Amino acid sequence: MFADTLKHVAEKDIALAIFALTYLGIAAGRVPGLKLDRTGIVMLGAISVMVFGGMPTTEVIEFIDWPTILLLFGFFVISAQLRLSGFFDTVANRVAQRIGNPARFLWMLMLATASLSAFLNHDIVCVAFAPIVAVALQRRRLNPIPFLVALAIASNIGAAATIVGNPQDMMIAQVAGLEFGHYVLWSFVPVSFALVSAYGIIWLLSRRRMETPAIAIAEITSPPFPFNRPHTIKGLIILGIVILLFFTPLPKELIALTAAGIHLASRKFSTEDILKQVNWPILVLFMGLFIVTGAFQTTGYGTDAVQWLKEHGLQMQSSPILAIVTAALSNLINNSAAVMLLLKVASVAQPPAAYVLALANSFGGSLFVVGSVSNIIVVQQAREMGIEVSFREFARLGVPVTLVALSGLIGWVMLIG
Repeated sequence: MFADTLKHVAEKDIALAIFALTYLGIAAGRVPGLKLDRTGIVMLGAISVMVFGGMPTTEVIEFIDWPTILLLFGFFVISAQLRLSGFFDTVANRVAQRIGNPARFLWMLMLATASLSAFLNHDIVCVAFAPIVAVALQRRRLNPIPFLVALAIASNIGAAATIVGNPQDMMIAQVAGLEFGHYVLWSFVPVSFALVSAYGIIWLLSRRRMETPAIAIAEITSPPFPFNRPHTIKGLIILGIVILLFFTPLPKELIALTAAGIHLASRKFSTEDILKQVNWPILVLFMGLFIVTGAFQTTGYGTDAVQWLKEHGLQMQSSPILAIVTAALSNLINNSAAVMLLLKVASVAQPPAAYVLALANSFGGSLFVVGSVSNIIVVQQAREMGIEVSFREFARLGVPVTLVALSGLIGWVMLIG
């Protein structure tokens, strides 16, 4: 009996150590001497749980929320089909053609980015938009940095508008059992307020920098995907049907997988081309996080930590505190890891708590460059084109936008009770 108890305590401590080391690695973003990124670090953590955690493989695999993974995969394929059909590049080019008035162009860019990010993979939106917008601004001899930062920020805000806007929101919706329509109605006001406020702040802080001498920007090396009208129409119709079916009791992952299956059975795009557009590292990252955090939850240490915080006046059930903690953790340890952790230690049994977690995670992604994958994508693409978006330059716009957006979210929660 004593030996069994000692073994159980040891296994709990091992799970805690693996969890702590994994999250420290996620926060650092790398391991000295190794070429590991965050996905690789999480994979090592998951492997360590399986090897040293004292749990059978069948139990470890059960930690993964497969409906969330399947829903993500389905939407990656839906976005991939529209990407290959030239839809994203066409929209980006049409927005870029209206660059004559910088203030109007900034608003159109942010509105188009946010709208697409609400229903499609916002990382692909940034991948498609960033180079086209940068080149168009260069030709007009406008400073591209405020517009590129606005592109990233708008993608983060727009992704909060629906439960399929980003992987974290999909996961929250699946775990908390959120209804698509109720979420959209609840989030409309804070998302609209955040987007309009972001536009006003970015324009106010950047209007005197719009006409600065242009930077020498490398032209786009790879041509955009050619526009294919029939397949674009097909993709948009299927996306519309998917969204409509989300208002029904049908399982969301099966709806998304059915749409993915239709796209994979294509006469135009090969399976290989479609699957190349799928964000496999994100899928692997989520599966690894499910395993690491699932093992951590079995230790009971998370519940003890929440109880300790509660006794010392920090109520995770409080919407303002949950919003602030979510935004802070999203920038400290990665937004996906932050949401996964908070789902384990904070109660999202009531929809408002899940709504706050989803919106605060998305809004918080605009604080710093490291707060969101879409930020990093835009900054990296800009660097490849000879544009240096510094950490300070991003924060100069991102910090006030995030603070106002979170204030609006907290105010909305307090207003509607």
